[in-house]
Amino acid sequence: MAHDITIGFIGNPNCGKTTLFNVYTGANLKVANWPGVTVEKVEGTLKQHDLNIRLVDLPGTYSLTSYTMEEKVSRNFILSDEVDMIVDVVDASSLERNLYLTLQLLELGKPVVVALNMMDIIEKRGMEIDMHRLPEMLGVPVIPVSARTRKGIHTLMHAAAHHYDKAEPEILIHNHTGGEKHQKYAMVYSDGIEQKIDIIEEELNKKYPELQNRRWYALKLLEQDEEITQKYAVSLPEVIDRSYESDIINEKYDFIEEIIAEVIFHKEQREVLTDNVDRFLTHKIGSIPIFLAVMACVFFLTFTVGDWLKGYFEVFVEFVSEGAATALEAMRVSPPIISLLVDGIIAGVGGILTFLPNIFILFLALAFLEDSGYMSRVAYVMDGIMGRLGLSGRAFIPMILGFGCSVPAIMASRALEQKSDRYKIMLVTPFMSCSARLPIYILFSSMFFGKYAMIAAYSMYVIGIIVALIALFFMKLKNNKELKNDLLIELPEYKMPSARTVWIYVWEKVKDYLTKAGTTIFIASIIMWFLLNFGTKGYSTDMASSFGAIIGHKLEPFFAPIGLGYWQIAVALIAGISAKEVVVSSCAVLFAVPNINSEMGMTTLAGILNSMGFGMLNSYCLMVFCLLYVPCAATIATIKRESNSWKWTGLSVLFQIAVAWGVTFLIYQIGNIIQ
Repeated sequence: MAHDITIGFIGNPNCGKTTLFNVYTGANLKVANWPGVTVEKVEGTLKQHDLNIRLVDLPGTYSLTSYTMEEKVSRNFILSDEVDMIVDVVDASSLERNLYLTLQLLELGKPVVVALNMMDIIEKRGMEIDMHRLPEMLGVPVIPVSARTRKGIHTLMHAAAHHYDKAEPEILIHNHTGGEKHQKYAMVYSDGIEQKIDIIEEELNKKYPELQNRRWYALKLLEQDEEITQKYAVSLPEVIDRSYESDIINEKYDFIEEIIAEVIFHKEQREVLTDNVDRFLTHKIGSIPIFLAVMACVFFLTFTVGDWLKGYFEVFVEFVSEGAATALEAMRVSPPIISLLVDGIIAGVGGILTFLPNIFILFLALAFLEDSGYMSRVAYVMDGIMGRLGLSGRAFIPMILGFGCSVPAIMASRALEQKSDRYKIMLVTPFMSCSARLPIYILFSSMFFGKYAMIAAYSMYVIGIIVALIALFFMKLKNNKELKNDLLIELPEYKMPSARTVWIYVWEKVKDYLTKAGTTIFIASIIMWFLLNFGTKGYSTDMASSFGAIIGHKLEPFFAPIGLGYWQIAVALIAGISAKEVVVSSCAVLFAVPNINSEMGMTTLAGILNSMGFGMLNSYCLMVFCLLYVPCAATIATIKRESNSWKWTGLSVLFQIAVAWGVTFLIYQIGNIIQ
């Protein structure tokens, strides 16, 4: 008869844990939220060795010391009776950093198998790991695997299936001295700490006889872990006379150094290369200018290469638009239907699709920077600035993700330890210029800034960062809160990005963009067409009498002081709340420019706008307002889900509108003085 067991997959962020998990589960995934929290729980099932195995992929964590929401979820699940077996996924190329979590897991008293992942990278680097000595020092099976090439995955699950009921070490051979009692532990502390552990264990046995693995709880009490201290209080003031967390951490790392010295060979050359590069990229003064220069290069490629490819898309969209109009007229379709299909849907969706090459180049560059290990350095070098704002450098990670999409960026705020910090980051992350705003920058900068278009568009990204940091600075002044926790983030060795990893990342982003074009922008284009072609007297080709014009005229007084007092622009901005790309598709419909991103389309639109008195300064103000005002509907929904508060969501929307209006007002008024 088959037994049912639950295996928890746990490991540091970016250790390849989820990739390995997906190898086993394939499409048999179930995604839900953990009870009471918004952190996702991903699990799957398989049957092997007469076992019905439930696999649970836990959020990435550096330790079992609970600070963040995700770390708490991982620790609570691992401690529960629900878990029968722990698979600790370790990045073999960063063994020293990963082993800290491993030693903590070994102290839980549960069966553990170590999956030594990314062994293919170890081989490429010419490094070697002694696979006989490492399991001897840890006392648990260590299985070399490669999630990317699927090497060793059958051996790993075989080991897990045969060790799920074996909590005691089987092959432990270490260098520790001391009593016989301590020889069964991989991690043995100094005599002073071990004596305290023994005394606390005895007290726990008396007070909480049902408690399993009292050694782990004794360690947590010595560390003065807040949750454990409240739940399992003991009165031993002479033993727990202070927090021994630093002592315990230091002794763990001393043991890790012993392990590294005995099991890893030929790593010195690689470390020297990484250190030499980091002298420049993480330099105290030069690191931030280097980051800005790197992002400038990204935008140079986005504009030059992207615009070259964009021309072919423009020709295709123009061909489809003209062909559809000709075919529909030949079929004697009524003019309103032709207008809906050609001027509404094809103009709206087609105008967005022409920006696909620019979006592709942007995500390709960001994926390359991420997989090479550089983006981790950006968060690291921002630690000093964020610290002055009462936050950890960890808080800059969601802001970096905001360059791609605000939705996952808002979700990444879960990694912050304090609830107030998460709320602050959710408030300012939408100021980061996501990819959805790029079509707006490309269109308006190309029309009004000529050869300086790239600089105008790039400035939006700089302004977004500056505004976010200024907002955080004023929040810091209000709260007067000091930084409590130092940054703990992976700084992996630099490597050539994996073509497969980069492709998967880019394809997922492009697919999302195409999906949005086929759904949100498609629907928005239809709604926009109806608003602009119907009024109080029914269907009319005169947009000036449409419902859209009525709404736009009502909003003109609000937008006039910031240089955007045109009813068409007001309507486009309101439509942009559904998705930022809709601002461009709305302009295509509003100004009746079928192929808005072509050279002819931009010339036509620029002429119309100039005749309205809309010039270079107005264009720049429009880009700034689009950068800072209300995020898209999906981001607003994510803020609501993460904060679980309609009040906070409403306040964040009002805050972003106020900041957008205020910053744009300053730029417009100063610009008018200079002109």
